[in-house]
Amino acid sequence: MASLEARTNGNSNNHIEIPIHTNGVEPKPSQGVEEIDYSQRGQWLRAAVLGANDGLVSVASLMMGVGAVKEDISAMLLAGFAGLVAGACSMAIGEFVSVYTQYDIEMAQIKRQSETNNNNDDEEAQREKLPNPFQAALASALAFSVGALVPLLAAVFIKNHKIRMGVVAAVASLALLVFGGVGAVIGKTPVRRSCVRVLIGGWMAMAITFGLTKLIGSSGI
Repeated sequence: MASLEARTNGNSNNHIEIPIHTNGVEPKPSQGVEEIDYSQRGQWLRAAVLGANDGLVSVASLMMGVGAVKEDISAMLLAGFAGLVAGACSMAIGEFVSVYTQYDIEMAQIKRQSETNNNNDDEEAQREKLPNPFQAALASALAFSVGALVPLLAAVFIKNHKIRMGVVAAVASLALLVFGGVGAVIGKTPVRRSCVRVLIGGWMAMAITFGLTKLIGSSGI
């Protein structure tokens, strides 16, 4: 009996805690896990992919259109370079105006909330989270330029006109698939659907530009 009591007393000092979870669901640890804000990432992704895709499709279509009526490589490259510069400037200005307008609207709302709550510290914290119009403009211009360089580099070393046209179309199609796939992977959207959508849109733009330019050029207008 004494030995049994000793063992019993010894075991009673060792407390064993059994966690009880409500509704049988084990709580997940809240520390060390950061949730990715895909909506915020999607905004920057949209601007980058849109800029690169616009640069690629615009310049490739422009070069295909010029190539439909002129076989001179200089004319194609000059048209493509002009499209790169004009498009990059247009994207930068458009993004700057758009983001700056959004910035003014959100700043006005923040000031109204700050005056209501009498909290200037919160106003400064929210102001730091607002997008920078200059950064957005620069990012759009760079993205457009990267996309526009693809068809230019594809055509610059090819002398034969028909081969050059085919290479521009093929390289542009491959780049469209890459842009669509990268955008889908980063944005966590279906890859195949995104690639097909971007590819068909690019093909339509190049085909329409080529066909209309060929029609107008052959009619002698």
